[in-house]
Amino acid sequence: MKFLKLLLLLFVFQIHAQQGGMWIPSLLEGMNEKEMKSLGMKMSVKDIYETNKSSLKDAVPHFNGGCTSEVISPKGLLLTNHHCGYGQIQSHSSNEHDYLADGFWAFKMEDELPNKDLVVTFIVKIEDVTQQVLEGVNALSNEAEKQKKIQENISTLSNSFPKEAWQENKIRTFYDGNQYLLFVTETFQDVRLVGAPPTSIGKFGSDTDNWVWPRHTGDFSLFRIYADKNNRPAAYSKDNVPYTPKHFLPISLDGIAEDDFTMVFGYPGKTNEYLPSVAINQIANELNPARIEIRDQALKVADGFMRKDNAIKIQYASKYASTANYWKKWQGETLGIKKSNAIAVKKEAEKKFQENVIKANKQKEYGTLLSDFEKYYNEIAPYALARDYFNETVLRNTELLSVAFKFYQLEQMLSTKGEQAFTDRKNNLYNGLGDFYKDFSPIVDEKVFEQLLVLYTTKSPKQFLPSSLNNIDVHQLSKNIYSNSKLTSYVGAKELLTGDTKTILSKINQDPAFVLVKSMADSFLKEVAPSYDALNLKITALQRNYMKAQLELNTKESRIFPDANSTLRVTYGKVKGYEPRDGVYYNPVTYLDGVMEKYIPGDYEFDVSSKLIELIKNKDYGNYAEKGKMPVCFIGTNHTTGGNSGSPALDAYGNLIGLNFDRVWEGTMSDIYYDPSLCRNIMVDIRYVLFVIDKYANAQNLIEELQLVHPKKNKKNKK
Repeated sequence: MKFLKLLLLLFVFQIHAQQGGMWIPSLLEGMNEKEMKSLGMKMSVKDIYETNKSSLKDAVPHFNGGCTSEVISPKGLLLTNHHCGYGQIQSHSSNEHDYLADGFWAFKMEDELPNKDLVVTFIVKIEDVTQQVLEGVNALSNEAEKQKKIQENISTLSNSFPKEAWQENKIRTFYDGNQYLLFVTETFQDVRLVGAPPTSIGKFGSDTDNWVWPRHTGDFSLFRIYADKNNRPAAYSKDNVPYTPKHFLPISLDGIAEDDFTMVFGYPGKTNEYLPSVAINQIANELNPARIEIRDQALKVADGFMRKDNAIKIQYASKYASTANYWKKWQGETLGIKKSNAIAVKKEAEKKFQENVIKANKQKEYGTLLSDFEKYYNEIAPYALARDYFNETVLRNTELLSVAFKFYQLEQMLSTKGEQAFTDRKNNLYNGLGDFYKDFSPIVDEKVFEQLLVLYTTKSPKQFLPSSLNNIDVHQLSKNIYSNSKLTSYVGAKELLTGDTKTILSKINQDPAFVLVKSMADSFLKEVAPSYDALNLKITALQRNYMKAQLELNTKESRIFPDANSTLRVTYGKVKGYEPRDGVYYNPVTYLDGVMEKYIPGDYEFDVSSKLIELIKNKDYGNYAEKGKMPVCFIGTNHTTGGNSGSPALDAYGNLIGLNFDRVWEGTMSDIYYDPSLCRNIMVDIRYVLFVIDKYANAQNLIEELQLVHPKKNKKNKK
């Protein structure tokens, strides 16, 4: 039995070694190009990344620092996910013009809506600067000194590396500090909303369907980049003109089939693929359950109010979606870790790693890495848990506490940076809190506060709780704070910030919400943060050495890719179904028929508009149907994560076939461990996007901008 189990694990290793990966586009030549060709890619890697001429990278900007987007016309038309543009759609919405419920379409450019602080960033060039960044670092013995020297080198190089005046230099670390790359970037600040379907299409299935398959969501929105008359980045101006891109993506009308090559190009946010087994065990069995429970309580409260009050629904729509996203992701991640036996697989890999260390006679350098991981992860466990409770309760999910913490930081600014810094921060707070209070409901937040304080006082490690939270009546505390704190309104917050420094400090220290947060923050910053940071610094150094060892002890053909860090990456695979559990197989494509199967009239997640019902009834699908059916979504083996939302899904020739927006429930552990039998990314079929724009919205003005192609048909004709 043990022998069979070992064979199974080795088989998993073998499959794992042939799948997954988030690769740097400037470094695809060699192994990656061979793999991509073997999977069916027909273009060259220079078509993907090239600095001396236009390439695919020039059509794939980072969308507002958190998502990906793609340029799809010669007039700077930009496609991304509906959920990526959700905040902008919401900001333009009101009870009179509810673009969330009704959708928005600009039928001429003058109607496109500007968006404050929305930016997109293009990659111009990628350079390896590892040697320059690590210069003089190895001579230092102290980890904190090493990190300080690295930051000094990064600052010097960022300021000196050649670039144009309107460009920026950004340096990012890879392989846990074993490699550094410099990115020359261009950021455009004038990005306008062009089109968005109603949430009944763009968010169909909402939180119930989030992270699951089969999916029927038209998760897309349209924006346009504007530039100055020289086609360079510029702040919003009526004189700006549509951006002329270096490259835009042609759109394939030929559709997809199982086993077709797919490539997803984008900015994956963060992965931890090389964590030791002890860390994964801590995530699955200690940290994730706590985070999930906190958000579960916060979401239940918000959902109850949103279902009864449309004004609250508009206020909380974007916040609710953001909170629910990782709440559900963490659940799937924990499930996937256990289902894929990830901890056991990692332990087997660690056993092999230890054998390689001995074989290479590297015990002195790497022999104690795994035992050190065990020691420090056990030591950091209570601090990590307390940190998550503080972050999730104070900084993330209870809005009154989060704004009170900003006032706490203001007070700290005076003692650490002085009077001028205090005044500057005070003015920023005074002028900047309007957007926060626009979407704040003290009625909702009071109920969230009450639920989360119960968890905080009973489940966060008790040795770190402030004395103010010992033996309290949470209901009475909640009632007192929300009845008496001036921080429950923008008027009250501004009143607290009015007067000289001494007056302001006196007033805020009498506010009950501030007093509570101050006791919680003081305790956290004294009892938790220093120990957590010190232990985490040791773990970071271990992880860097662990990564160095793996790079050193494995062959050049080993598929060791750098963890995601919000930099431009390529991931490739195939359109593929999967078997989530015994006796169940999921096909890789869904159709509009499935929308009607899920349809619940009047339901906020599964309602369908009368116009879409009519189009489905008449099978009025235009040129976008496949054998009389309208494709909606498809899945593939591309290795994606948060940040890949909005990424283009490309065919073998570099044409747009879909828009990445999610992963399947069973495979969300791919941030930690990629299992090719379970991990699938979810994409909306580009033909469904075109159908909604054309037939549903009647926005033929946008269709006319696009370059629609038939690569498969052209291939057949050439034969």
